[in-house]
Amino acid sequence: MGSQEVSSTVDWQGKHVTVAGLGVSGVPAARALHERGALVTVVNDGDDERARAQAAELETLGVTVRLGDGATLPPSTELVVTAPGWQPDKPLFLAAAEAGVPVWGDVELAWRLRGDDGRKPAPWLAVTGTNGKTTTVRMLASILRAAGLRTEAVGNIGVSLLDAVVGETEYDVLAVELSSYQLHWAPSLRAHSAAVLNLAPDHLDWHGSMEAYAADKGRVYEGNTVACVYNVADPATEDLVREADVEEGCRAIGFTLGAPGPSQLGVVDGILVDRAFVADRHKQAQELAEVSDVDPPAPHNIANALAAAALARAFGVQPAAVRDGLRAFRPDAHRIEHVADLDEVRYVDDSKATNTHATEASLAAYDSIVWIAGGLAKGATFDELVIGAAKRLRGVVLIGADRALIREALTRHAPEVPVVDLDRTDTGAMSEAVARAAELARPGDTVLLAPACASMDMFTNYNKRGEAFADAVRARADESA
Repeated sequence: MGSQEVSSTVDWQGKHVTVAGLGVSGVPAARALHERGALVTVVNDGDDERARAQAAELETLGVTVRLGDGATLPPSTELVVTAPGWQPDKPLFLAAAEAGVPVWGDVELAWRLRGDDGRKPAPWLAVTGTNGKTTTVRMLASILRAAGLRTEAVGNIGVSLLDAVVGETEYDVLAVELSSYQLHWAPSLRAHSAAVLNLAPDHLDWHGSMEAYAADKGRVYEGNTVACVYNVADPATEDLVREADVEEGCRAIGFTLGAPGPSQLGVVDGILVDRAFVADRHKQAQELAEVSDVDPPAPHNIANALAAAALARAFGVQPAAVRDGLRAFRPDAHRIEHVADLDEVRYVDDSKATNTHATEASLAAYDSIVWIAGGLAKGATFDELVIGAAKRLRGVVLIGADRALIREALTRHAPEVPVVDLDRTDTGAMSEAVARAAELARPGDTVLLAPACASMDMFTNYNKRGEAFADAVRARADESA
């Protein structure tokens, strides 16, 4: 990628920079570079209404924008700054490599620009992983605020990291969510401390292999100064710590849902405890919070809380702030969100569970489930998921384009579980899915929307899918009122 050779201090005046992509990352990147005197050209594949509005905004500043052509490298380009989702094999990047032009991501640019206005840059506490990133980063920010620190949850969470770095607000520390895409293009990043929550196959079409995907996730540990936080239950995350080149004195800190060993955080008798950041980790354990302080107290969410607590403790946060921050935290919508109880049946929206790994964690949170699943499988297979969940399933309602893949896994591994296969992909199918799930459910059951698939075959995004589920549940509640 060549960007390793570029000095961290750049004279941007008159430098020809191509920004690949608009959106949440591209617009702030173009603006920041233009303000520093760079000659910026933005290239963008799309030419829709939103892109045209963003282009118009940038063009009033003097930025050149080319819509509908993201493949051609503009002449004289000295640096490419890319939006995270652009695949490495795009012609633009191949042309840049052939011309010896470095490619940075938005995270790399933010890292390079931190402190260029003379202010002391805020340290980064970074979080990545296949699932749980956003929840963990938001938990972490809540804990840091409870400690009285000026902070923000930024990055892949949908809040521009670049704006946080170059904006007017001064922060003590930043809670940074990083995707594998962003890490791929961020070779210089050196976090204070970082966590990899878990690793499961995802985005393999982008990375090319599981090994390449894991390697990009592992970049988050490179150069860490205080702590590399890993998941004891997922040895692949500890392997990444072992492979990382960190600063001398940086420690490996594990988190576990069981009793923690030395240099770990874990759970003992319903209490989150710390045996890592105490005076004598071989003999002492510090109580941080109760499991009941975590909302919701599902196993994978407790793991998220432990990872957030580990990063906060690595930054010197006191135990009381961990407890207060977790108590203050409220999860985002469509993440194991309790919608209603009807006829002694709980209805839960986990539309954010768009892959099998997330759905496995969601299914593990309940004992008797009527599962609503299906959508776009993105190349996933469902055998392991069904094998693990079979004993918990009261019934299954399938929706979406690739529902047959889940039905076949159910036939192989849970043939006794009743399955309703809805042969429709219109948005109204969700109302029927909820109605059929209600017919299967018994008092004490949970009707769980955890699709294990992407939503775009039927809905704009997972938010709309979750809203359709919640609307259908509430409509039933109104009818029975």
